Amino acid sequence: MRFVIVTGMSGAGKSSALKMLEDAGYFCVDNLPIPLISKFAEIGCQEPAMMNKVALGIDIRSGEDLPELLPVLSNLEKIGIQYEILFLDCRDSVLVKRFKETRRSHPLAKSGRVEAGIAAERRALGFLKERATYIIDTSQLLTRELKTEINKIFVKNENYQSFFVTILSFGFKYGIPADADLVFDVRFLPNPYYVEELKAKTGNDKEVSDYVLKYEESGIFLEKLTDLITFLIPNYMNEGKNQLVIAIGCTGGKHRSVTLSNALYRRLSGHEYGIKVEHRDIEKDRYYKAV
Repeated sequence: MRFVIVTGMSGAGKSSALKMLEDAGYFCVDNLPIPLISKFAEIGCQEPAMMNKVALGIDIRSGEDLPELLPVLSNLEKIGIQYEILFLDCRDSVLVKRFKETRRSHPLAKSGRVEAGIAAERRALGFLKERATYIIDTSQLLTRELKTEINKIFVKNENYQSFFVTILSFGFKYGIPADADLVFDVRFLPNPYYVEELKAKTGNDKEVSDYVLKYEESGIFLEKLTDLITFLIPNYMNEGKNQLVIAIGCTGGKHRSVTLSNALYRRLSGHEYGIKVEHRDIEKDRYYKAV
């Protein structure tokens, strides 16, 4: 029996993860009382045909019983039931935004500030994050991207590192992304904006990409940047970091930064960590001109 405990921060996507596991054939139970977990696991072992894959949702809703999960986990180990812990995490600023957008109250905030509830929840769930088998940070993930990561771990049984890389193109005139860990400026490269037939196109178009990448400086930059990132990622992993946002900027975020972001994405793809590319400002030039 594969026994998975799904936990993490409120608003980080636990309900979505449980639904995805259910769709993948897991027998899912949300918010099972902690004193019943051991008995439930034993029943699952006795009925392997019916419950060969099980996922339990356990989180801050367990209230004062939550610390009792530690002895329960120890008991599972003693009786030979192997378990995995999936911890869904998210940056505080993103969690606050999600709660405000949905107009939901944080379970620990009551009538107080959402930030205070999030801080209290982090303290309460700290012991679970330390014991987590997998940590997925959903700060930058779309629902379909979370599903891809869930399938990778629990359906395809691929080796998984709790690390996700986002390569983000942007325009300096619209501001540096607040969530960027590393920022690189490619405004030193020739600008396709001043080539009439390329001006209206973007770095996703082959003509623009070919124009930017034909310069020797572009190739050298990509080589050095790839070398730096491949050096940093395993060291970030060793330090417990679970996501990296690499921001690449040009003036408007439409030509050079898009081209270089796509090129870096191709070079870094295929590794054990998750990776995606986003273009934050690629359409803003058109929008602001229309306005």
